Amino acid sequence: MAASFDGLRFSHWQTESREDGIVVLSLDRQGAAVNALSQDVLIELGDLVERIAIDPPKGVVIRSAKTAGFIAGADLKEFQEFDRKGTVNDAIRRGQAVFQKLSELPCPTVAAIHGHCMGGGTEISLACRYRVASNDPSTRIGLPEVMLGIFPGWGGSARLPRLIGAPAAMDLMLTGRTLSASAAKATGLVDKVVEPALLLDAAVALVQKGTQRAFKQRATAWATNTWLARQSLAPQMAKQVARKARKEHYPAPYALIDTWKRSGGSNIQARLDAERRGVVKLAATPTARNLIRIFFLQERLKGQGGKEHGIKHVHVVGAGVMGGDIAAWSAYKGFEVTLQDREQRFIDGALTRAAELFNKRVKDDSKRPAVVARLKGDLAGEGVAVADLVIEAIIENPEAKRDLYQSVEPRLKPDALLTTNTSSIPLTELREHIQRPAQFAGLHYFNPVAQMPLVEIIRHDGMSPETEKRLAGFCKAIDKLAVPVAGTPGFLVNRVLFPYMLEAVTAYSEGIPGPVIDKAAVKFGMPMGPIELIDTVGLDVAAGVGKELAPFLGLPIPAALSAPPEAGKRGKKDGQGLYKWENGKAIKPEVAKDYQAPSDLEDRLILPLLNEAVACLHDGVVSDPDLLDAGVIFGTGFAPFRGGPIQYIKAAGADALVEKLKALQGRYGDRFSPRPGWDSPTLRKPTV
Repeated sequence: MAASFDGLRFSHWQTESREDGIVVLSLDRQGAAVNALSQDVLIELGDLVERIAIDPPKGVVIRSAKTAGFIAGADLKEFQEFDRKGTVNDAIRRGQAVFQKLSELPCPTVAAIHGHCMGGGTEISLACRYRVASNDPSTRIGLPEVMLGIFPGWGGSARLPRLIGAPAAMDLMLTGRTLSASAAKATGLVDKVVEPALLLDAAVALVQKGTQRAFKQRATAWATNTWLARQSLAPQMAKQVARKARKEHYPAPYALIDTWKRSGGSNIQARLDAERRGVVKLAATPTARNLIRIFFLQERLKGQGGKEHGIKHVHVVGAGVMGGDIAAWSAYKGFEVTLQDREQRFIDGALTRAAELFNKRVKDDSKRPAVVARLKGDLAGEGVAVADLVIEAIIENPEAKRDLYQSVEPRLKPDALLTTNTSSIPLTELREHIQRPAQFAGLHYFNPVAQMPLVEIIRHDGMSPETEKRLAGFCKAIDKLAVPVAGTPGFLVNRVLFPYMLEAVTAYSEGIPGPVIDKAAVKFGMPMGPIELIDTVGLDVAAGVGKELAPFLGLPIPAALSAPPEAGKRGKKDGQGLYKWENGKAIKPEVAKDYQAPSDLEDRLILPLLNEAVACLHDGVVSDPDLLDAGVIFGTGFAPFRGGPIQYIKAAGADALVEKLKALQGRYGDRFSPRPGWDSPTLRKPTV
């Protein structure tokens, strides 16, 4: 029998020498629920491959022994440690060497993929001769390294363009998106797709019979990697990337394009060397370090909620944009939902919007009716009596909300939770007359609900820990990241965002053009400018938040936000606000070519946001700096490559930023005076 493993013990790999002469290597990383490629795992695989190469079997199948998926990628905690020690180069070299030895085995090799196959998992499959994937919905294949500020470094960027053609390969790596098994087969990344139960049999069949790739696929793979094709395609790719990401903010996609352009036609070893040098250089950038840190912050938020939340039926009161979208999203994610409002026409509008969401998100036509059926209009509010969770999403008026609670609460089940989607009103103002304050909380979503990942769980001193735990579990079940925050005005996200938006409107009222203000914010790294953001949120909502927050923060309100807007001029939803809107896009006025933006405009916009972030930390709005950074990044889109407000303050230097605030205070007034908390030692500890 070839390649015998008798007497050998491995911590992470299980070996089976089958009677048909095929060796099956099953990865079951010790002490972990999910497979990730640590250096220990790679060293063991290297030993196995060397042994197989000495006495080759009929073929090798690589699979996962875990039900939780194939391989999630590299061990990022270990990667961070290598970065601290300066040994990233060694780690990349080792992974490349092991996978190259695997690719050079003289026998057929097949990766049998079921569940998530990300990063290093996809790279190990690319080092195999063939790939077979299960058609299970959980099977997703991708190379998302660009999301971490690097690009595939264990042979992924060297091999994928040669397998499926450069355009498809680069699109996958530059966007970080993942493919279903069928989509992966359509590109040529996967050779065969089968039912999960047939995965191993299909892999064995590929070892025994092989398969011939279509001529068109092979021709595309060759033609798109020639020197001429690379010189022609690379600038087009860079232009596409530039529409989404600035090179100085996110260098990884540009480095990937450049590496492929210069080295894509070389032999495999030269391509691997170029790949390694590129990734090692990127790994040391602040962008990569911050994006990897954000990945762990996201994992921390995901880990807050358990599965036992006891919520099956959600009742939403208020079928406006927020309430309707909260109801639709909850139904889409599997909950029975009833939607109440004072008039049927509001409910009908929300159901129409929900149908658009379902059409877009539920690709399988046969499954859509079941999703639609989970969301029901409920003019009479009969769902209150059977709901496990009630979400109030009516107008930002404390009295109106309190009146609603008095009518709703007596009809609730004993263990039902009552929550408010208020964006700024303190919960102490709202809980008067509530009989069960322990089961009352804030559940603050962000607009648009389907796209914004964050939900703030708003605490108050009468709320029970069990309520917070259940709400965190519910947020997890609807694929939202939950950040628990204190119930003070504006909570975290709106409190931090409000001074930034206020200063933008103040600058606008001084005559600085909206597009100039927006451009300064986007240049800093915000996803959209503040003037466009105010129109998107709605001038009516911004004015309502201002009424609550301005007195609390001691900030003057410019005329544009001091009163509710004129009818039909609330912003994006009306087609007119500070900008005119057409087809969901802002029509921004032309700015004179010789117009010079004030040199302190970026500081005027960003420093109030940082100032308030420091005050929130000082006031205990969140329990630690990491939660603050996570909340502001996922709630506002604050420049992820900068790592969040607190991380940015540490990098820029707290003392230097205080001096800038004082200079602005001298120029524009006390709204720029440094808030309490700038002297905290927390702001002076670097976080890698």
